[in-house]
Parts: sequence; C-alpha cells; structure tokens
Amino acid sequence: MGRGFVTGASGFVGTAVIRELLGRGDDVAALTHRGGLKINDPRITIIKGDLFSPQALEEGMNGCEAVIHLVGIIREEPSRGTTFERIHVEGTRQVVEAATRAKIRRYIHMSAQGARAGAISTYHKTKFAAEEIVHGSTLEWTIFRPSLIHGPGGEFTQMETGWAKGNAMPFIGMPYFGAGILGRGRASKIQPVFVDDVARAFVDAMQKPAAIGRTYAIGGTEQITWPQMHQTAAEIIVGKRRMVLPIPQWYALMLTRLVPGKLLPFNRDQVLMSAEDNTVDLSEFVRDFGWEPRGFAEAMRSYVGTLK
Repeated sequence: MGRGFVTGASGFVGTAVIRELLGRGDDVAALTHRGGLKINDPRITIIKGDLFSPQALEEGMNGCEAVIHLVGIIREEPSRGTTFERIHVEGTRQVVEAATRAKIRRYIHMSAQGARAGAISTYHKTKFAAEEIVHGSTLEWTIFRPSLIHGPGGEFTQMETGWAKGNAMPFIGMPYFGAGILGRGRASKIQPVFVDDVARAFVDAMQKPAAIGRTYAIGGTEQITWPQMHQTAAEIIVGKRRMVLPIPQWYALMLTRLVPGKLLPFNRDQVLMSAEDNTVDLSEFVRDFGWEPRGFAEAMRSYVGTLK
C-alpha cells in the first residue's frame, strides 16, 4: 500500500493495526495523544497531537495513501472535554475533513456493532452519527462494526484475567449484567473478535476495491452468552470454571444515577449495551474478504501464555 496514517495509534487496536501494516512492509504515520507506542520501528513516524490538532493531522497525513481512524472512548470525562459527542462525532469530522484537504482517497473507519440512529445508548448513537459523516464525504471509505474485541493488552481481557484468577473485584466470581429482578433472566449474546483479526481486516480492506463504500459487521465465529464467555475464559486461563455473578441490570442502572461515575467500574451506556445482543452476520465479510475471524476459545488459547 505504501504509507498509512493511523489515529489512536498507541491504543489496543491501534497497536495491532500498526503491527499488521509493518508486517506487510508498509510505513506508518502514527498519531498519539497520551502515550508512546509499544512498537519501536524506524518505519514509524510518531505524530504527537490529537484529533483537534489541525497541524498534527496535516503533518501526519502528508504523503500518506490511506487513513485508518480508530479513536473511540467507552467512558466519558466531561470535565476534561472527553465526551462521546466530541470524540466520536466531532473527532471524526476533523479527520474526514483533514483527509479531504490532503487529497487522500482511501479511508477505513472503526465503528461498533449496534451503531444506529435509534440506539438506546449514547455510545452507539454517536458512533452512528460518525458513520453518517463518513457517508457524506467524498472519500473512498470502508466502515467496520466489530463486536467485543479481545486480545492481550486489551482492557476487557485484563478484566477477564483478573476475575478468572480471583484477584480483581468482586473476587468470588465473574460478573455480568443480567435481566430480571435478580439478574438471572436471559443473558445477552456476544460474538468476541480477536484484535489481530480486526487488524487484518482493516489492512486487507485498503487493497480491496470491493470494500469501498461498504459497512461490515465483524465478530468471531462463536455466538455465546456472557456467562458462557466467562466460563470459557476461566477454563483457558486458570484451567477450571469460576462462578458467574449476575448483577441485575435495573440495579446497575440505578447505581449509575446515584453514585459518582469515578467510583463505579462501569457506566450507564455499558449497562444499556450489555442488555442487547452484540452478534453479527459474517456472510458479507467472508464473501468479500475470503476468510473468517477466529472463534473466542481458539483465539484466547493462542495468547493465554502472555496473560498475567
């Protein structure tokens, strides 16, 4: 491909995408805001700044053939100006406009499964609003909507590891948000996707004309409930099942209204999203890309030795 500009370069997915690009012989301009990169390679040019730094965007995109926009948040910090609206919507607008000014044609966008106009969560609403900005551009875009992304170094996998080993709250088991008065009602389904497969898809898309102007749902090959995923993870990480602990969704939502956000390990949007199935139809992705992402158990077994 040549040279790609990656936002969110120091993040979980950004690191995997950069490794994939380097593995294919490409150069990378990496936009980093808070932290440095975990990869040291002379083919990487580090651009310090954020989505709202026109000079950083211009400098980073100079000489690039494609933009991969990965920046997103799962928790808001309004006191720091970090909101879903600002990061997902306005941030995307800044990147799209900068790419247009730089005359870059190819643009790959990270959205989320569940993004839609009538979503119950602000997270999904703003992810959809960002997609609409991309749709309205003149760029040759591809959008991905992944289900839950897992892999070594990811926040979710770190939580699963702590729960499986019993050294993270609530210590006695692995929690999830459940329906019903006691939380023991129907458990929603998810389709976890390995971060390396997400990175492969992003980089593959840059060389697939058939992917231009298309939105792809992407997940692993297994559709499982939260309790099933916890039990599978525990068996792989510690060699035995752990107790799963349902937290009633109504109770969790009440806590998000009564308890300051910084004192809770979850927020309102996370509870609302957990009540919905987060599964995908892989048929269009497999048709256009010619391969399937790995299932949750298969992928986790491939990196369990790196978990601490």
